[in-house]
Amino acid sequence: MTRARRDPRSERAAAARPGLTRPRFELFARESGRRPRRNPRSETLAQQVEGPSRLRLDRAQTGRAAAALAPERAEPAAAPAPTTIVVEAPAFLVAVVPDLAGGRLSLHDRQLFDAARTLAGADGGVIALVGTEGAEFGPAGADRTARVAAPEGYDPDARAAAIAAAMAALDLRHVIFPETPDGGDLARRVAVLAGEPLFADVEMVAAATLMRPARGRRVEQRAAPARLITLAADAVAPYAGAPREARDEPLDTFAAPASAILSAERIPADPARTPLGLADFVVSAGAGVTDFDAFRATAAALGGTPGASRVLCDAGLMPREAQVGASGTVLSATCYLALGIAGAPQHLQGIAGCDHVVAVNTDLHAAMVERAGLAIVQDAQAVMPALIAELAREREASA
Repeated sequence: MTRARRDPRSERAAAARPGLTRPRFELFARESGRRPRRNPRSETLAQQVEGPSRLRLDRAQTGRAAAALAPERAEPAAAPAPTTIVVEAPAFLVAVVPDLAGGRLSLHDRQLFDAARTLAGADGGVIALVGTEGAEFGPAGADRTARVAAPEGYDPDARAAAIAAAMAALDLRHVIFPETPDGGDLARRVAVLAGEPLFADVEMVAAATLMRPARGRRVEQRAAPARLITLAADAVAPYAGAPREARDEPLDTFAAPASAILSAERIPADPARTPLGLADFVVSAGAGVTDFDAFRATAAALGGTPGASRVLCDAGLMPREAQVGASGTVLSATCYLALGIAGAPQHLQGIAGCDHVVAVNTDLHAAMVERAGLAIVQDAQAVMPALIAELAREREASA
């Protein structure tokens, strides 16, 4: 018995797909009397089931065509943009006077807006009284923003007079300040100028009640909300609702009184001598750091306060007061740079209050890398001189 003689040219011509710009052939077309040629890869791809993280196959679909079996991968739906809340005509206004240290809203500043929203309720609005631009007051919870004219530099008398004038012009029901060295001083100056009582160091805010500690925290004083309030740090959570409009509220120009201060200058503290609990930027070394001269030079070039992990402090390579963590110092810094620190649980507890964390580590799966908002997967000994060189180039370019 002999097989029929094949003609490859005629088979190729029969498999040609017409209407295309370049030759295309249907090579897997079924011929009469012959079984279709299988393509195991196409069948496996068609049998894949969406959903689980591990590979799962639906074998019941084996006999169907691969093109019909291929699952359609749905594009992930984009998260809807949050709707901005607009308050057209608030019944009254509650003002917030943030510190804006460095031109940005701190965590304490954001907590003021949540307290103001509690006092404003559903009928009132929240207005931010600020002297500079740049901060995002809408996401922080402000319905209005008023630019309070104040002279440049340190002039608390002029700023207090401007706040008191804004209180009268806008008929503010409440004004909330942070209980900080600058915010508390400003609140007391405004209270004297406006002749209003001040309820200071509030730790609990409700719609109709304020609470503060007294007599060495042995007594709780409760009172109806005063017109002037200072809020203690971490008394309430930051505002976490939908963004607000933060519409500009015009204010009449205010003639500032003559200041008795001839000149004022802020003298920055030496970062190397600043206590860790008060530092705004901390650069810490871990077991992955072996060149401590380069580490100290990096911390000095960045203007950060040196810190260390418990391992280095126990080994005597860094002083005990430099230890960061639950068994050392708990930080509230704006930025934390971890060089060669894996991230033990007690160390992560010590940096829970840091706004931004940058990690340098060779282990991609280290706990500190997972905690960090920015990670450099590299040896700290290679990163530190590169940082110093880059900072030197920037200083030369700006000089």
